[in-house]
Amino acid sequence: MADCNLAGAGVLVTRAAHQADGLCKLIAEVEGRPLPLPALEISSPRQTGPLRRLLADIERFDMAIFVSVNAVHWGLNYLSGRQLPEIRIAAVGRATAHALAASGHSVAVVPRQGFDSEALLAAAELSAAAVTGKRIIIFRGEGGRELLGETLSRRGALVEYAEVYRRSCPAPVGDLGRASWINHLDVVTATSNAILDNLFTLFGAAQRERLQRTPLVVISKRMRDYAHTLGCQQVVVAAGPDDRAIVEAICSWISGK
Repeated sequence: MADCNLAGAGVLVTRAAHQADGLCKLIAEVEGRPLPLPALEISSPRQTGPLRRLLADIERFDMAIFVSVNAVHWGLNYLSGRQLPEIRIAAVGRATAHALAASGHSVAVVPRQGFDSEALLAAAELSAAAVTGKRIIIFRGEGGRELLGETLSRRGALVEYAEVYRRSCPAPVGDLGRASWINHLDVVTATSNAILDNLFTLFGAAQRERLQRTPLVVISKRMRDYAHTLGCQQVVVAAGPDDRAIVEAICSWISGK
């Protein structure tokens, strides 16, 4: 990114507030203007009793799969510092694997390429031959994608979910249509379909068309396809979900205008 200069372009950063600083700093380093608008809130599950009972017997599982960095942070919090020495640990992507490693957990399975359920399911360690009869616990947020669990169940695994956090849409902050920065918004970033949904809620009907025509950077082809169903007209797919990949995608779009 040494030759990237965003020349003051305004970039909407929609990550949850506790995860936005890194992206904001990188945007500023390449002369962009980060505009933080958290479009996702992460909080504890509505009911934690069943979760705590499930995790009290964590040793009966053969494998634990963590689907996101948030799943790591919240899941390990509910495990209260307990280690998982006899359980094989899998991570959906490199960032999730790094979060686990930083907490002292060895990760046995991580996709060689990609960072989603499809990529993890392609690993030999999750083939039918490998998982038949195995007990697998999936750490995720409430109402997460079903593909991973359903596929593993079809392959013969005994799957349970530890839903360790929930996602919600933040309360609107004032009238976005009157915000001075909205007229200087050049690029929007989003890292999940939930964020896209929440953005349209936060912007409201009056600003829907503006949001649809503003260039949007997402982190997967699946997100790109979903953005198109929402009417977004210019969608760029970053090479990965990390901050650097997102900024590189913004730089490529700006330089190619």
